[in-house]
Amino acid sequence: MALSGFVDFFQKGKTFKPKKKFEPGTLRYSLHTQAQASLSSGINLRAAVLLPPGEDLNDWIAVHVVDFFNRINLIYGTISDYCTETSCPTMSGGPKFEYLWADGNKYKKPTKLPAPQYISLLMEWAEAQINNESLFPVSTDIPFPKTFSSQCKKILTRLFRVFVHVYIHHFDRLVAIGAEAHVNTCYKHFFYFIRQFDLIGDRELEPLQEMTAHICKDPPIECINSPSRSNNR
Repeated sequence: MALSGFVDFFQKGKTFKPKKKFEPGTLRYSLHTQAQASLSSGINLRAAVLLPPGEDLNDWIAVHVVDFFNRINLIYGTISDYCTETSCPTMSGGPKFEYLWADGNKYKKPTKLPAPQYISLLMEWAEAQINNESLFPVSTDIPFPKTFSSQCKKILTRLFRVFVHVYIHHFDRLVAIGAEAHVNTCYKHFFYFIRQFDLIGDRELEPLQEMTAHICKDPPIECINSPSRSNNR
């Protein structure tokens, strides 16, 4: 499947939650456009996630957190009619993996919830993090907080759980609507990104370990240098 088709697929269709956008003329809009251009060009996905020369890592991560939030919203939206409290009474990834919800607010202790309720709360929580200007500053004059990296790891870890649930419990629906190849490409992009910058722990990745080994076969990029993790813009 051409990557341009992947980009087109995730720029239209219904979404589970409102899409977040970058303001034209801003640094993040420029980085977002650059990232989309890389995907459309058909280059190796491992190369597409690399930090562009001279750019700040936190800005690059911020752009991708928002993009992945939007795309995973759309992925879940394509199967949400089939993910009900009856069909999915727990938020799980097969019999070995079950996720409990806690947000430190209404759900102070980890709580067992039906998958659609869990995912709705997850998306609302993630959207609130993205909209929090003290965490995702809108101006380059304002530095990212010290908690930015850890909070992005938490956001991406929770978004990964949506992939787990969709792949394990609703894969047949993805195939039925012809979305399998698009979702696989989105997953590969997500996986290469979080591995490149060490954003999700190995234990969290276990539910899709076998599938990941099967589909993530882009040839490695030679001489990848680890980017500087400076918070300076």
